[in-house]
Amino acid sequence: MYAVIKTGGKQYRVQPGDVIVVEKLDGEAGSNVKFGEVLMLGGDKGVTVGAPMIDGASVAATLVETRKGEKIKIFKKIRRQGYRRTNGHRQMESVLRITGIEGAGEKAKWDGEVALLTKAEMNARARGLAPRVETAEVEAKPAKKAAAPKAAKADEGEAKAPAKKAAPKKAAAKKTETAASSDEA
Repeated sequence: MYAVIKTGGKQYRVQPGDVIVVEKLDGEAGSNVKFGEVLMLGGDKGVTVGAPMIDGASVAATLVETRKGEKIKIFKKIRRQGYRRTNGHRQMESVLRITGIEGAGEKAKWDGEVALLTKAEMNARARGLAPRVETAEVEAKPAKKAAAPKAAKADEGEAKAPAKKAAPKKAAAKKTETAASSDEA
């Protein structure tokens, strides 16, 4: 099921589970938002078009975050006059997760969990800069450490130590070989 809603002077086609970015709405992160201006509904029973809106239809959403949008640069210039001005603007916007649609005798709900991650956190995780801590991983790590015997760890440490010491000797040997060959020439 899908719906076409109107908010902030724009129209959006939404389904349960969609994440949309709209003009700034009042409210805190995690609050519920309800849209009554439903222009069209589509589902199993067909398409219902409002004139201009459908009575009794609504779309429920959860406010994920309110943030500033991308920067828009404004550049003014009058040629041959030495006049140039540069400005910028960042519009406030709200990120919404659509959780349900109802109207025209049909209902559709999204069964997932609304994660309140900001765009900055998602970008940091994508670049590997933010710590990724999940409860399942934190509980699993101590169990693995307790199960491993100490003797196996000691063997691993001995095996790694000579490899680290051998590498500088090889590098020193190569340096002496190159120095000897340059002396011969």
